[in-house]
Amino acid sequence: MSNRTPAVGIIANPAAGKDIRRLVAQGRFVSNQEKVNILRRVLAGLESVGVKRVLFMPDIAGLGRGAIDGRTHNMDIEFLDTFVANKETDSTKAAEAMKNQGVGCIVTLGGDGTNRAVAKGSGDVPLVPISTGTNNVFPQMIEGTVAGIAAGIVASGTIDRDLVTRPSTVLDVLVDGVVRDIALVDIAISTHQFVGARALWDISTIDELFLARTEADSIGLSAIGARLRPSNGVVRSAVRVKLGEGGTTVDAPIAPGTVTTVPLIDWSIIEVGGTAEVDLTPCTVALDGERTFSVKSGQSAQIRLRDDGPPVVIVERALREATLLGVFTAKP
Repeated sequence: MSNRTPAVGIIANPAAGKDIRRLVAQGRFVSNQEKVNILRRVLAGLESVGVKRVLFMPDIAGLGRGAIDGRTHNMDIEFLDTFVANKETDSTKAAEAMKNQGVGCIVTLGGDGTNRAVAKGSGDVPLVPISTGTNNVFPQMIEGTVAGIAAGIVASGTIDRDLVTRPSTVLDVLVDGVVRDIALVDIAISTHQFVGARALWDISTIDELFLARTEADSIGLSAIGARLRPSNGVVRSAVRVKLGEGGTTVDAPIAPGTVTTVPLIDWSIIEVGGTAEVDLTPCTVALDGERTFSVKSGQSAQIRLRDDGPPVVIVERALREATLLGVFTAKP
């Protein structure tokens, strides 16, 4: 443990939770104004535990600017000097810049896709992911003030981060033996040969699923695997599911307000370090709910599971450990 001057990064995605899946499900809509309100609460939590420096990712909607507008903080609040392209690469570049500037924790506002982009740049910096997206398996439904307190405690080095974080599993997608991209929650192999609309919501177009997260209370594609092998967040293996008629069926909440009967041919387990060959080519590959790229005829694709993804702060555990150390208790 150390008592370094704590710095925390904040990455808020204004586009999270605004794709086509909102039109076919009764999903929660988090407005940009509510995201600003969450950020204000995060800042209050950070300040309460002595954080002195905050780095914001700049964004096209000005969420960070809105959070500090008209307010005085006893913290140095900076915005990264990064180009805003309004793409997922904004989050990746911001996470990498924050890592290079030595932040002790990164708070994210978004869904699975946002956190996937962050994970590609954050390295081993712990994440506190707040759920504001469409698919919200990786991020947590947590109050912003509490999230800020936990992030500040971890960033300060007051508690041993290994006691209060959990490393994530990651699914690598390899094309012809070379890593093309990653997913934190799910990979769907679609029968479509072109990316088209990025959001994946039609279950009939899916040939295969690879699921890194299968908690029993999951929603989205990972809920299908949860009906076959529910995990408690500790299991370090993935579930592979072959969809199609001729086997069993499961009922799963594949979107908010939508419970679907899904036909399955077979399913199996992929252990950490294991690699599975994708059966269908050509195809498109959807990562954490969004079609991302195509695999062409004549190419091969493999999925590999590893367990060295970004560490995620277990907020309740962080607050409990800090309490036991007397962090919140005033001394006479």
